[in-house]
Amino acid sequence: MKKKTIPLSIIKLLNTFIVLIPFLLCWFLYYEPITFTATSRQVSGLVIIVYFVTFYSLCLKLDGFRSSVMRVTELIYSQIIAAALTDVVALIGIWMLSIWFPNLIPGLLCFLGQCAIIPIICWLEHKNYYKHHRPQKTLVVYDVRQGAENLVSAYGMEKRFEVISVKPIEEVLENINLLEQAEVVFLCGIHSHERNRVLKECMYRDLQVYIIPRIGDVLMSGAEQMHMFHLPMLRSKRFQPLSEYRAIKRLMDILLSGIALVLFSPIMLVTIIAVKRDGGPAFYKQTRLTQNGKEFKILKFRSMCVDAEKMTGAVLSSGENDPRITKVGRIIRACRVDEMPQLINIFKGDMSIVGPRPERPEIASIYEEELPEFRLRLQAKAGLTGYAQVYGKYNTTPYDKLLMDLMYCSCASLFMDLRIAIETLRILFDKRSTEGLDDESVMLTYKERNESKRSQE
Repeated sequence: MKKKTIPLSIIKLLNTFIVLIPFLLCWFLYYEPITFTATSRQVSGLVIIVYFVTFYSLCLKLDGFRSSVMRVTELIYSQIIAAALTDVVALIGIWMLSIWFPNLIPGLLCFLGQCAIIPIICWLEHKNYYKHHRPQKTLVVYDVRQGAENLVSAYGMEKRFEVISVKPIEEVLENINLLEQAEVVFLCGIHSHERNRVLKECMYRDLQVYIIPRIGDVLMSGAEQMHMFHLPMLRSKRFQPLSEYRAIKRLMDILLSGIALVLFSPIMLVTIIAVKRDGGPAFYKQTRLTQNGKEFKILKFRSMCVDAEKMTGAVLSSGENDPRITKVGRIIRACRVDEMPQLINIFKGDMSIVGPRPERPEIASIYEEELPEFRLRLQAKAGLTGYAQVYGKYNTTPYDKLLMDLMYCSCASLFMDLRIAIETLRILFDKRSTEGLDDESVMLTYKERNESKRSQE
């Protein structure tokens, strides 16, 4: 049983208040005296309340309070990003209340103070949670998807989940009392009929349930709740965002890509010179697919030798072990500089900053032979970064990438785009997100790999 401890809601509020302290010092010692409303206690109170609520809400949205399922580093990153965004909002508000544009140095000192405090808070919260919560007894139930229990150790979640049993769905349905030994149940890739039977039993027994969805489940997740004929209904349709969302997103694409092209132009110029000295053209054009299957030419700095696919055809890169990568190419790939020319594609409107990553027609057609639903990811405009790039890895299976891209299509919003863009900054420094395929996988198509796997079974 759980040990008696402070409720998580109180811990979240205390966390927010501690992060608020540097801002309070900054506000009362410097910014408050320079505003038009220096003598108004009501305005000071409103500024503090808005800051508190903004940080708290952003932390919730960015999973900054989820000590139970997030690593300490992920909590720290999320809270620092939430603090940075809140400070920006606060400075804009202070600017509106001031006679002149406010000095940014006190605001920067406030943020640095928060950056010093947040790691300590997150470490204490993480340690406190696992001090008072033992691992939950976990039952993994699978159908077509096996091996989910290995993810618990692979992602360092042994303190959260203690896998006590792994059972096929047939065995659980035959003996539903197997659920009694568990506190948490993982349902992995199970067909809806069988899954719903187990899900209902878990609800009766007050068990937590984590579901790894199938494609149909993800498509249903974006359905609109409504009532018709005096009945509750779900209306599901193709990805059709509001025109306001599309207009704002396109405006942000133009604005941000334009600014980035100006800021990164020195780096791009140096890269052009370095790649050309390595032999061959600086840029590499490749046909990719975007919304509704439309083809466009994506731009990259050339990181492989000229005519790299002349002998092999369209294959995925094996990462650092790929012999086709040039010396300069290894450097610019490690720094992600090879992707910078895609800012031009974004500015032109071929791509967006956030969206499903554009796939090559040759590889997409191979995937679709085994996975016809793969074309559903083309509902949205392709992006420089996306849901699958943030929450998956380079060698995540096409099926799982499809699930993640469909999850994006089902819940696309400006905040979702912002969150993915923010998370992209984190994975730039995470080598696990860029792991390449091994040498054998490079020489096999997706279809051939599946056939090889089935023959071994």
